[in-house]
Amino acid sequence: MNTMTLWHITHWEFAALAAAAVLVGFSKTAVSGANTVSLAIFAAVLPARESTGVLLPILIAGDVLAVLTYRRHAHWPTLWRLFPAVAVGVVVGTVFLVWADDKVVRTSIGAILLFMAGVTVWRRRRAEAEAASESEDDEPDAVSTPAGRLKARSYGVLGGFTTMVANAGGPVMSMYLLSAGFRKLGFLGTSAFFFLIVNVSKVPFSAGLGLIDGHSLLLDASLVVFVIPGAFLGKWAVSRINQRLFEQLVIAATVVGGAQLLLR
Repeated sequence: MNTMTLWHITHWEFAALAAAAVLVGFSKTAVSGANTVSLAIFAAVLPARESTGVLLPILIAGDVLAVLTYRRHAHWPTLWRLFPAVAVGVVVGTVFLVWADDKVVRTSIGAILLFMAGVTVWRRRRAEAEAASESEDDEPDAVSTPAGRLKARSYGVLGGFTTMVANAGGPVMSMYLLSAGFRKLGFLGTSAFFFLIVNVSKVPFSAGLGLIDGHSLLLDASLVVFVIPGAFLGKWAVSRINQRLFEQLVIAATVVGGAQLLLR
């Protein structure tokens, strides 16, 4: 793997990676999609392509903490509906990584994220005219219609593709869960299990591509501890964020992440 070892990273670079790891923990338990900033930091400090392999175990650690925190709020019918399409997206993303360079990857994903954010804002504005329940644990809108199944498959493929090529599936799936009408806790519980399962399944693909090796795992071991305070900070913050602000923060994080990928 053509990346820097722990000993080649300066103190300032390590501090930046540690801050990104804290943000991963925060995003997993509070504002999903915010870890696109972590993606940008890792890609700035490490070689962009190889940074995805270093970041993956950090994301898995955050996923485990999120599952432990929100496991009672997952909506499994939605997860089972998404997984087949996501598997297709992961395979397509693996093939894409074989030939695509960093610029093509960043531009493609950045454009997808901004498009998804725009679609979600449009859909949410239309939905504001409808009465919404205030319960935190309400189930999402029915998605068993043909249109709902098509939407789940489309977002699933995009989510699998973006999570494979750049660990950037969070914003895509955030847009899907918001558009499906998930409330805050259901959103976090469903996304926690989704990304734990998907990210673990990506490990053999990433290792096969040479993106995970002994050097990257050593760097991960020194960074994973920073995920924990971020997760606790997110758990503290999410109970103080109302539903409307929560949705606005998720969409804003998606726009920022997409713009960063396009402008790099």
